[in-house]
Amino acid sequence: MKFYKYQGAGNDFVMIDNRTKDFPIDKNIIEKICNRNFGVGGDGLILLENDQASNFRMVYFNSDGNESTMCGNGGRCIVRFAHDLQVTDENMTFNAIDGLHHAVVDGDTIRLQMIDVKEVEDHDRYLFMNTGSPHHVQFTKSVKDVDVYNLGKKIRNGSPYYEEGSNVNFVEILPNQSLKIRTYERGVENETLACGTGITAAAIASYIRGFVKNNNIYVEALGGKLSVNFEEKNNTFENVWLNGPAVRVFEGEIEI
Repeated sequence: MKFYKYQGAGNDFVMIDNRTKDFPIDKNIIEKICNRNFGVGGDGLILLENDQASNFRMVYFNSDGNESTMCGNGGRCIVRFAHDLQVTDENMTFNAIDGLHHAVVDGDTIRLQMIDVKEVEDHDRYLFMNTGSPHHVQFTKSVKDVDVYNLGKKIRNGSPYYEEGSNVNFVEILPNQSLKIRTYERGVENETLACGTGITAAAIASYIRGFVKNNNIYVEALGGKLSVNFEEKNNTFENVWLNGPAVRVFEGEIEI
């Protein structure tokens, strides 16, 4: 099976052109391919498939082999992948598990329109919202001092998330009103170098709390820098865009 490896801010994915529907969708196979010791290695695996209503369909699996909710950096990577394959030009639409997305290839930058965010739970110690995937966001004075693996795992599995779980983001506000973020991702069950839906949630949460005043917010993850811009209308966040690089790393073949 031919595969391609892409990364967006260090969030890495195995990409497969599945327009012929040849790929065997099997949890054990996907988990093996994503394994960094016995397979290609990646935070997830993404299939590019035909779609009657758009340029293509994105089907995303976490590295544990389970199909999952929307992945923002994975979405940006599949946009680059589709453009590299000449499936579409620089402006495109594609379907994902959370609905239709618009995207633009702008040189080195991939701009991905995320879903509208209509409901945000604002609690004393954290905020919770769905930006295509569920996200717990809490603020800290210094993200480098956070035990992301152990604390993230505890929050991800605890009240009120339990079995369904949530991604967990720790966010630091910098003096220039940009953000630093570290994220524990469910499905990967570890800290990742970046998380697109988490970065989106962090930007919106920071705006809601009044920590940032503008609606074009720069966010620094461990794997790189991205930006989020949006419009707020009647407590709904619309026209939400996640912007940053997505790069093809290598391609090859693997026996499955």
